[in-house]
Amino acid sequence: MQRTLPEELFLGILCLERKRAERSRKRFLLVLIDAEDAVNTDRHAQILGGVVRAADASRRETDPAGWYKDRAILGIMFTELGAAEDAAAVRRLEEKVHGALAAELSPEDLRLIIVSIHIFGSDFGDGDDISADPIFYPDLIHLHESKKLPFVLKRVMDVAGSLAAIIVLSPVFLLIAMAIKLTSKGPVLYKQERLGRFGKTFTCMKFRSMKSDSNSRIHQEFIAQVIKGTYEGNPVEGAPVYKMTRDPRVTRVGQFIRRTSLDELPQFFNVLQGEMSLVGPRPPIAYEYKEYDVWHRRRVLEVKPGITGLWQVRGRSRVRFDDMVRLDLQYARGWSLWLDIRILLATPRAVAFGGDAY
Repeated sequence: MQRTLPEELFLGILCLERKRAERSRKRFLLVLIDAEDAVNTDRHAQILGGVVRAADASRRETDPAGWYKDRAILGIMFTELGAAEDAAAVRRLEEKVHGALAAELSPEDLRLIIVSIHIFGSDFGDGDDISADPIFYPDLIHLHESKKLPFVLKRVMDVAGSLAAIIVLSPVFLLIAMAIKLTSKGPVLYKQERLGRFGKTFTCMKFRSMKSDSNSRIHQEFIAQVIKGTYEGNPVEGAPVYKMTRDPRVTRVGQFIRRTSLDELPQFFNVLQGEMSLVGPRPPIAYEYKEYDVWHRRRVLEVKPGITGLWQVRGRSRVRFDDMVRLDLQYARGWSLWLDIRILLATPRAVAFGGDAY
């Protein structure tokens, strides 16, 4: 019988394999055999023994197996898949695991078992589903669990802060809505699909600053250059700016609300709904995310996106894309409530005197 790794060691190897796959852009499979429903039964030990034997019968010697959740969920990593990345091969692998389980457990015991297949790197291609599977990021999940109370307080601060902002700024909301409606055709609000934590999509709201019939292709081509580092920046007041400073799609009112960041006020409703936070990385558009290098993607994995962040108060449009990502990762790794408060206090000054919004 091959060795079944303890939880801490197996999760460590899983994180290492994930990082290796990120660099090599090769996929690997994680099979989880969930026996949590059997935990409180008198046959728990026998069922787990059968699960372990089935896992041994299903894997090669080079495929590590261990506890994803101690004595409840067993994981098997199938690496170096070669040509076995197609759907038919995955089905054969799943059938092999199910067959091994059927050989070791009774039909009654099998009803307590759930088998799931997770493919790491399925978002490397051009498919529509670009969300990241949290299963492969136990290190991030455990980090959040270890800071459960601070994150609860962050959520309390988000709700209280966004509610206060909506109430206090309601006259401003009304004036902006009237200005947009009176000067251009189209809706007051602009709704766009953005990516939240782990790439989960949500509808981000802004005051409409562009003509209603605008095409996104011009921005899509521009942002691809910025992300790849081929855009040298448009010099403004002696320093390069990595934003579109002369976007023909923007209306006259739109120019003003963009420069003052007033177009982002409706995102306080996104914060109330729990899709965003007051402080965090800016949520990307799907076509931006597809241009990301692998290490860029961690900016949407680490923490929930926010209205403001380190990027906004430390350079904004004057900062190259790679440096913006580094600021986001710096925020995620050094996060604290006090850091959020400092960023929130610095934001009004950055908006009023930064002059780098376009």
